[in-house]
Amino acid sequence: MQRKVLPLLLLAALSASSFAATPPNTLVVAQGLDDIVSLDPAEANELSSIQTVPSLYQRLVQADREDPAKVVPVLAESWQGDAANKKLTIKLRPDAKFASGNPLRPEDVIFSYTRAVTLNKSPAFILNVLGWQPDNIAGQLKKVDDHTLELHWTADVSPAVALNILSTPIASIVDEKAVAPNAKAGDFGNEWLKMHSAGSGPFKMRVYQPHQAIVLDANPTSPGDAPKVKNIIIKNVPDPAARRLLIQQGDADIARDLGADQTSALEGKPGVKVLSIPSAEQNYMVFNVGNNANPLLKNPVLWEAARYLVDYEGITRDLLKGQYFVHQSFLPVGFAGALDNNPFKFDPAKAKEILAKAGIKDAHFTLDVENKPPFITIAQSMQASFAQGGVKLDLLPAAGSQVYARVRAKQHQAAIRLWIPDYFDAHSNASAFAFNDGKGSTVAGLNGWQIPELNKQTLAAVAQADPAKRLDLYKKIQEELQRSSPYVFVDQGKTQIVVRENVKGYQQGLNADMVYYDRVSK
Repeated sequence: MQRKVLPLLLLAALSASSFAATPPNTLVVAQGLDDIVSLDPAEANELSSIQTVPSLYQRLVQADREDPAKVVPVLAESWQGDAANKKLTIKLRPDAKFASGNPLRPEDVIFSYTRAVTLNKSPAFILNVLGWQPDNIAGQLKKVDDHTLELHWTADVSPAVALNILSTPIASIVDEKAVAPNAKAGDFGNEWLKMHSAGSGPFKMRVYQPHQAIVLDANPTSPGDAPKVKNIIIKNVPDPAARRLLIQQGDADIARDLGADQTSALEGKPGVKVLSIPSAEQNYMVFNVGNNANPLLKNPVLWEAARYLVDYEGITRDLLKGQYFVHQSFLPVGFAGALDNNPFKFDPAKAKEILAKAGIKDAHFTLDVENKPPFITIAQSMQASFAQGGVKLDLLPAAGSQVYARVRAKQHQAAIRLWIPDYFDAHSNASAFAFNDGKGSTVAGLNGWQIPELNKQTLAAVAQADPAKRLDLYKKIQEELQRSSPYVFVDQGKTQIVVRENVKGYQQGLNADMVYYDRVSK
């Protein structure tokens, strides 16, 4: 019976017509899905895919839902850290099994980590922090017995950092017995897992039609509590106005990414609730110190003056309508060690004084920006506010893919960028903004900022085993970047989700992958 009903539900979800109310045991989510490249956890690195992966897969450990500073066991039953030998000994849950019915084995963990590192897809750099590389990963993973394994690493990081890294989506555990038969040409089943699932999560894949919809079935055997709804349809609705209409009419249960105008229009409307959820997402402006076409970009005086030429309150309160709040450091509020001070305010007179004292006249630069909110909104505000300080900004709006390409090619003079941590640890952001190993892949590297002393401080922080001392090191790094760096941190986001009033139990956390559907009921 169910196999006949679900395709009909999918057709209804994809059709132009709408049904009067969503089915009682099916959760319908309206959002954009066009960014998805793959739903293989070893490759998934786009917002929509890493929001979906946690419903399909589990990890050995994960950030606690209520207190994400804590790491809690999921597929692991327990662990023992050995800092001196750079080792974790993991005991697996003896009762854990995959949606296929196959029991969880140490071999599945070894297979999952080996394939993620060897495939070397976009998110592999997260596991590389442990020193894991395709040529050494085999020697880092060892089965002890049927429920125990040892994980070793070569990098100078503490067991606490290693656990945080293993709590990320790329560290999801896949069912080797389900995946291996679908491997082709040494791809570890990557092509198959783009469209199928082989996990132990609360849901399993029924069907994925790219640019149309994802349909998930409940997995009642998932370790943990069984889901409260039987199915989820995540429908691709590219237009925010169309998403607003669907949620307002009751044709969707949850709507994401509506934007400030669409969300505010739904405030107080009957039948819907607007949830405002803290997010680790941050917007910042960066100067490309390595762009020699404009020597002013590498001048710390410009960096300092720029901090007083942003109308922080006007952007967050008036233009972005409370979807963001002012935050002026690279660690987001909610992360241990984050600075909560905002030392800069819009003060064009002070900025003029700073520039005049250094003899800088006719300051100008170009600003690359994605031609969509909130980025273009922030850039247009900056263009006006910088002009009040005598600094000319020429905006270069373009599609997101074009801005990414220009920044990665280091062709920009300055850019408005978005940052979301890859894992719930201060090193995720410190290693991006305060570290440049010369390979150009970090934010500092892409912007030509040479920082040998900060490199040492960042490596010392990630290697520090004492939690209090470690947090103190990160605070000092943040203070140094506030004092002098080519970054102007503008704001931090609040994710706004619109749900129907009958939807209960939806949870979402600070990081992008912290999206939980398993406790949702209607």
